[in-house]
Amino acid sequence: MSVEDRAKEQGVSFEPISPGYLNLCIRTGNQLWTSGHTSDLQGVLGKDLAVEQGYEAAADCAKKILRSVYNSHGTLNGLRVLKVLGCVYSAPDFTDQHLVINGCSDLLHTIFGKEGDGYHARSALGFAALP
Repeated sequence: MSVEDRAKEQGVSFEPISPGYLNLCIRTGNQLWTSGHTSDLQGVLGKDLAVEQGYEAAADCAKKILRSVYNSHGTLNGLRVLKVLGCVYSAPDFTDQHLVINGCSDLLHTIFGKEGDGYHARSALGFAALP
């Protein structure tokens, strides 16, 4: 099964994205860089939302990122994930950002392979405010 087939199986949409104010994915040399992507879920982790809800929101962000990459690059096949930077809107005493961002990492592992192209470096950071 191809990377794109696995992505579709996981619910990634390849529908075209209307151009906006900024570029959601840009190519430089042989690398693709993505802008920040947000979930539709509203709330603060550790206050309004549980880790499980944040996990699903992080997986949703990964799907949106892959849609942007596909729209920019024309395929997901042949790509390797290098780095995930997870920014989590968190209560001051919330320390499970890494568990939330597992939602993104797990989806990328499922689609690209945990031992291969989906095995990536990662940072999971908590923020007091995010867009």
